[in-house]
Amino acid sequence: MAEAFDTPTYIRGPLRTPRQMLAEQEYGGHLSIHDDSTAEKMGFQAGGPIEGPTHFSQFVPLLHDLWGQEWFETGCLSAHYRNMVVEGEQVRALVEQPRGGQTQVRIRAEKEDGTEVLIGTASIRGDIGSSEIATRMARLRPPGPLVVLRDLEVGMKGKGLEEVRMDFDQHMGSLYPFSLNQKLDKITEPSPWYTADEGASSPWGRAIIPLEMVSVLAGYSNRKAGFPTRGPALGLFAGQQIRMIDGPLFVGQDYLLEREIVALSESRRTESNWVRTTFLDAESKEPRAEMILNNATLKHSFEGYEKERAEYEKERAAMA
Repeated sequence: MAEAFDTPTYIRGPLRTPRQMLAEQEYGGHLSIHDDSTAEKMGFQAGGPIEGPTHFSQFVPLLHDLWGQEWFETGCLSAHYRNMVVEGEQVRALVEQPRGGQTQVRIRAEKEDGTEVLIGTASIRGDIGSSEIATRMARLRPPGPLVVLRDLEVGMKGKGLEEVRMDFDQHMGSLYPFSLNQKLDKITEPSPWYTADEGASSPWGRAIIPLEMVSVLAGYSNRKAGFPTRGPALGLFAGQQIRMIDGPLFVGQDYLLEREIVALSESRRTESNWVRTTFLDAESKEPRAEMILNNATLKHSFEGYEKERAEYEKERAAMA
């Protein structure tokens, strides 16, 4: 029998107030876009934005309700960031109700007034062919002559495997100047499965790393990749996909990270490098998770950008 309607319906999570934890973030010897004064200099008058993957946590309870333990083991959240959130604003997560065994659904997060924060997809069982990030990457056009990212190439890999782990009280470095326990004090969706005291109550008998902290684990050793980007310049996350292959990832577990540039692109205001980071089990070398990050650099934050770009375009025209 045919369904009466095919209108998508959404599961709505509660409004939450995410916290800013990157006000003191540093990279390349300078503060980041998450610092209020730096953000204002770049034209973001509301102040330093909360990092995008912070909002991933609000989707986890909804997706666990839909797909159970399988969400933590093979789940993928793929998002394009639309508008920034500053501390004090409230955000709600929404997930499309799946139908008849559907393994991919649309998601979005919005502010209390309906302003979109992010849009994307969530899926399980490796259903990523039409994920938000995969779809956007398939539509990319070759960029013009890049300035900040001119020394990068698609297919370029990091200098080697990077050894990482996340312990509860481990400071996660200048990119993420806090520990897991400090994050757990402020996370919008706390769970005993994340904690030292009750992590053993999880289905895997161990504490698991929250989805938003997978991004932190990937960032912990990113300087070791040695990708030749120029600076100083300010960047922000424009899109991100985190997928469990054989998850979840565990607190206190050793992993190896393997990085590869899978795309280069540009918009009117940014140059972007799309990097795939694969999380390997340190002993077996088997993949456990994967992240694709669209890291967008603000063109106007690089001194002399327009002059250099004009010179490159002139050189390219002369060679044509």
